[in-house]
Amino acid sequence: MTGLLDMINEKTGRVHTTFHQTITQTGRLSSTDPNLQNIPVRSELGSNVRRVFVAKEGCVLTDADYSQIELRLLAHISNDQAMTNAFLGNEDIHTATASQVFGVPMEEVTPAMRRNAKAVNFGIVYGIGAFSLAEDLNISRKEAETYIQDYLSTYRGVKNYLDETVRQAEKDGYVTTMFGRRRYLPELASTNRNIHEFGRRCAMNTPIQGAAADIIKIAMAKVYKRLLAENLSSKLILQIHDELIIETKEEEKERVFAVLKEEMERAADLTVPLLCDIHMGKSWFDAKG
Repeated sequence: MTGLLDMINEKTGRVHTTFHQTITQTGRLSSTDPNLQNIPVRSELGSNVRRVFVAKEGCVLTDADYSQIELRLLAHISNDQAMTNAFLGNEDIHTATASQVFGVPMEEVTPAMRRNAKAVNFGIVYGIGAFSLAEDLNISRKEAETYIQDYLSTYRGVKNYLDETVRQAEKDGYVTTMFGRRRYLPELASTNRNIHEFGRRCAMNTPIQGAAADIIKIAMAKVYKRLLAENLSSKLILQIHDELIIETKEEEKERVFAVLKEEMERAADLTVPLLCDIHMGKSWFDAKG
């Protein structure tokens, strides 16, 4: 907290971060001096820090966050029918996954089942192995292996996508996002097993995380242009990976909500809907909903 207070600009009374376009390998923006993309959201300390960030007089903060964008992109890129149907049916993807993997009706999925399915959903695209999953869920390695195998049996399109993406990356030496941006992976040519495995994980994840990075940048540009075109005084002030924050004039709240909803959800044409959750509040903590 003291570090942030020391960075308050004397003229503006605000903290100003610096964004970098080309530091991360996946294409995500990064933030330094201070890193405002790394303020914890679930801890008590993080919550207290977010309460310090408040909108100026006559404004609120509007927080728009893509809902499960990486899993939606995984469904789109892999063309997995089961995952696509879950999103098209507006089902909770983690509950749907738990239902499939554990072989129970969705209404009988327990919180523990959903939590485990969520870990596998997000871990699979990062190439998570049984050892890491077992540690994350505090289960045996054998149980973790079963979860992963059941998941890949459920979402065969995802398995095919991951296998083919790695195979093509090992052949080409790079992967490409759906928008045509490449990431070269010299690690795949390494004879060192750990380095090679790292390259394989990057090959699996980069087309997904990289496409999400591309989409949020497209959305930023579209939102910015709409704010100008509609002569709104509200301003885009922060991006946190899949999330945009706008300092919103009280009298412009309805228009800003509509601009964010329309431009973010139309930023890319996918086989599943792109959805964003929008909340408003006087502080960053309140706006997070």
